[in-house]
Parts: sequence; structure tokens; C-alpha cells
Amino acid sequence: MLFGKLLPREGNFFEMFNQHADRIVDASHAFSQLVANYNDPHLRDKYNQDVDNAERAADRVTHEVNKAVHKTFITPIDREQIHSLINTMDDVADLIQDAAETMALYDVRHMTDEIKRLTDLNVRCCERVRDAVKLLAKLADPSAAEAALKTCEEIDRLESDADRVMRSAMSKLFREEPDVRELIKLKAIYELLETVTDKCEDVANQIEGIILENS
Repeated sequence: MLFGKLLPREGNFFEMFNQHADRIVDASHAFSQLVANYNDPHLRDKYNQDVDNAERAADRVTHEVNKAVHKTFITPIDREQIHSLINTMDDVADLIQDAAETMALYDVRHMTDEIKRLTDLNVRCCERVRDAVKLLAKLADPSAAEAALKTCEEIDRLESDADRVMRSAMSKLFREEPDVRELIKLKAIYELLETVTDKCEDVANQIEGIILENS
């Protein structure tokens, strides 16, 4: 009994989830500004750095959560749920950084309407992920659980919207882009951006599971 009392209980997992979700939103906003200001080399570099900074900050939170899981005797939700949720959230930040890095490495020269539309959907998905994550600490309140589930449903709808944009973008790209190198570049960017919304949906699915098991 004394041993159990000496071990850490619960930890600050929900607050760390919130911190990570905020960094995801920071990364998505920085990427959106990167796209909006892509023709300005100075601003392009600035927002690329902002994406990197947000991703590194998210990595630090992920590390702290995974460390806390091993040090905490009693966790507020299942350990595997904590581990899976934070690492899936971290995948979102990683993918946003990958998209920014790929545009720089491939020397993409201009932003298409499809990139802008997918970027907008990414921002909205990341903001909804943040909203759902912030409700996790209030699962004892049925209204909070219901609000979180509705937010997850919205993420699912946004992911479906991104799928439709992606299909249209690919169709247009293969019909209209005469430069094979440009086609390869844009295809890679489109796929990364669509995968961000897929990963947000994965986060939403995990949140739904946590709610159903713990509320």
C-alpha cells in the first residue's frame, strides 16, 4: 500500500495533450501562411522555420508524455490509449513539416488552387483536433463527451472533403500538366497534404474510442 502511495498518480496528461494540439494548430497555420506567401522568398523561409519550430515543440511534448506514461502509477485513461493518441497526434505535425520540406526540396515554383484548398482543409482539421482534445479532460460531463463526438464527426467530414479535392486534383494534374517533373512534384505534395487529413481522422477515431470507453 505504501509503495502505491509513493508512486506518481495520473500525471498531467490532458494538459500535455492540449499543448501538443496547440502546436499542431501552430504548424498548420504556419504552413498556410507559407502557401499564401510562397512568392516572397523571405516570408517563405520565415514560415518554413515556423513550421519546423512547431514540429520540434510537438516532439518535445510527445517525449514528455511517453516518459510520463512510464513514471505514472495510475493514469487517467488506459496507457495504450495515451501512447497511441499522442504518437498519432505527433504524426500530424510530422506530416505538415514533411509537406513544407518537400516543397523546398523539390523546388516547387508556384502554389496551385488544389494546394490552397487542401491546406485550408488541413487547418480546419487541425483546429477541430485541438477542440476535441481539449474536451478529453471533461469526459465526466456528458455534454462535453457529446460535443467531442460531434467534433470528431466534423473531422471525418473534412477528411471526406479532402478526399474529393485530392481526386479532382489528381485528375486535373494528369490531364493538364505537360511537364513530367512538375507533375511528380505536385503529386507528392497533394498526397502529403491529403494524408494530413487522414491522420487527423485517425486522431478523431482514437478520441471517439477513448470517449466510449471512459465517459
